Amino acid sequence: MVDLARKKEMRFSPRVDFHSLFRYQLRGKPDFANAVSSDISCGGLRFTVDKFIPTFVPLMLEINVLNRVLRPIGRVAWSMPLAHSNRNQMGIEFVEFNMLEKNYLKNFVNMRLS
Repeated sequence: MVDLARKKEMRFSPRVDFHSLFRYQLRGKPDFANAVSSDISCGGLRFTVDKFIPTFVPLMLEINVLNRVLRPIGRVAWSMPLAHSNRNQMGIEFVEFNMLEKNYLKNFVNMRLS
């Protein structure tokens, strides 16, 4: 049995709770969809949606952080169906990120951690 309290965190960037509406677009598709994030780090974000998006699919994102809209490009790193629902929880890894926007997010995460 795995002791979850002792399980080492494998993430490079610390996560903070971040429940915020954001928009995403499957790269190459015309329409944006909305979702609400669960948490965020400098490396990505987690959210739950009503549809399945396979891993490695690239997404264009628009994330409101305080008074600024960040526009990274991410990819689905993992996707997991939620029990007893039609919803899926997924993790997005940021793969392209303007350095100024990434620094803004880093400052936001550090502010929330302190």
